[in-house]
Amino acid sequence: MPDLTPVEITLDEVTLLPEGTYTLIDIRDAVSYRYDTLPGAINEPDILRTAAEGRLPKDRMLVLFCMHGTQSLPLAESLRMMGYPARSLSGGYGAWLRRNLSNEDRSLEIETDLRSRKMFKKRLFNRFTKAVRDYDLIQEGDKIAVCISGGKDSMLMAKLFQELQRHRKVHFDLVFLVMDPGYNELNRLLIETNAHMLGIPITIFESSIFDAVYEIEQSPCYLCARMRRGYLYSKAKELGCNKIALGHHFDDVIETTLMGMLWGGQIQGMMPKLHSQHFEGMQLIRPMYLIREDDIIAWRNENHLHFLQCACHFTDTCSSCREDGTSVSKRMEVKQLIRKLKETNPQVETNLFNSLHNVSLDTLIGYKTGGVYHHFLDEYDKKDL
Repeated sequence: MPDLTPVEITLDEVTLLPEGTYTLIDIRDAVSYRYDTLPGAINEPDILRTAAEGRLPKDRMLVLFCMHGTQSLPLAESLRMMGYPARSLSGGYGAWLRRNLSNEDRSLEIETDLRSRKMFKKRLFNRFTKAVRDYDLIQEGDKIAVCISGGKDSMLMAKLFQELQRHRKVHFDLVFLVMDPGYNELNRLLIETNAHMLGIPITIFESSIFDAVYEIEQSPCYLCARMRRGYLYSKAKELGCNKIALGHHFDDVIETTLMGMLWGGQIQGMMPKLHSQHFEGMQLIRPMYLIREDDIIAWRNENHLHFLQCACHFTDTCSSCREDGTSVSKRMEVKQLIRKLKETNPQVETNLFNSLHNVSLDTLIGYKTGGVYHHFLDEYDKKDL
């Protein structure tokens, strides 16, 4: 007998369903699911295959959701044709997120948490200050544009900068800079609401980057990332800043390095600071360099915070817009590879990171420095003499 119930279901209707009569299913990719999802939801990004293999229950309602409800709707219809009692959550994760936005100012509570809770002070603030010290990231008189994308990493970076400024040994100024490259209304609202809740006085400027790369077929994420960084440099310089700070963390460093080796055929690290090639006098710094992503996630979850993952409007569930332009699938493969290696070697992440600090040039076939390629044969006979 065909299912005559509407294929879409609202959040209000879901909350009225008796417990145990339905299953929430997040059909987004594993990275999006791990980043944040509805309470109690399971992850099935390849749900049609799961259904075809008979691994979905038929005795309860299956409530599917994606980011905005555009991809879950046709999948729910397909499942219904296969005999599953499936429905699509109207508005998707975005609708749930909108409902859970809070205008409450929780900045004092969260700042106190960073200072007083031993775990967060040790794993977040202490590692932040260690990176600043070890890599000489901040000097007297700096004016730093703290670049906020709206995600967990950059929002935490902003709070750590505020905390550092309270303990500063040198004088420096901060601008909390947000670029709107064409966000939809929900993403813009999420950034502004979280900034208010966390006590971050953001400066927002707009660009049309999303529209500019919309027609690009090859590597739009790479081009988008390069353009975003250029706009950030330009606006920061206009505001009198001499540095921009990005929220790349420990995991980004080792994953990007491995991806360069496995897919790019090169050993290329992610530096803790760089001189800009196109904006004279400007530098890029990465003060989250020593902070583990798991610790950032723990901080977010402990404080019941919900942040923007990816604001790309090309796809409903895109999570691939990264500074290095790599796709989420490649990064997920590397994450899974590292996770597998940790089963037999718990120190694999630390060893990968330390290897970037202990490169022996004498054992390399070739290397580049200053844009010039050097081959070991260039000096081989001279060394023998």
